[in-house]
Amino acid sequence: MPNRTVETSRQFYARLAGFTFLFYMAVGSTLHLLMNQATNAEGTVAILAHIADHAANVRISVLLSLLESFSALLLAVALYGITRIYDHELAMLAMACRVSEGVIGAIFGVPLKLGLLWLATSGPGVGGPDVATAHTIGAYLLMPIESVLIGSLFFAVGSMIFSYLLLRGRMVPVLLAWSGVLASVLLVLAIPLQLSGFFQVPLYVWIPMAVFQVVLGLWLLIKGVSTPTLRQP
Repeated sequence: MPNRTVETSRQFYARLAGFTFLFYMAVGSTLHLLMNQATNAEGTVAILAHIADHAANVRISVLLSLLESFSALLLAVALYGITRIYDHELAMLAMACRVSEGVIGAIFGVPLKLGLLWLATSGPGVGGPDVATAHTIGAYLLMPIESVLIGSLFFAVGSMIFSYLLLRGRMVPVLLAWSGVLASVLLVLAIPLQLSGFFQVPLYVWIPMAVFQVVLGLWLLIKGVSTPTLRQP
């Protein structure tokens, strides 16, 4: 494939990745806002009643969860298209991590929301569980943090590898690439500790990653990527 064609393809993937970064964050923020509104109550009984009153929020959140998952898949392909010219194997590993993130999000996120909606709106009787069973299932479904963190770990590892490739290839500004590497490493270290129950990861740990993704998304969308500095054989 001619070099000009390769570079044109990389710039296309750069713009696609930039748009998808921003779209992904907008969808995710809206999704969390809607679900927080639907579950803003104390105790399983009150939460299920609140979900019944905000069923439209949950239904929209199901659609947004699907968009979020497909955005992760699209980002995986776009970032792979940008970075594979520097290190094909590492880029493929990072793509696999981001694909896993999207698949895990769809497998866990969508059924969880549909299950909560069914429990909240079905009521006891034919086709629905009794009150005690509904509350037990509801309490279980309202503890999704482990499944979310599993997907987040794949996200963090994929982001770390892609940021490393962007840095080593000098495809984006060095400071921007370094901020992505450091933000990703912070999450790669923190998430397993929370999953294993050692401590609760504070919300501010995610702020560097959020800032990095917004800035990188804007940079890729407006500026594209530089021709990578290839490794010597």
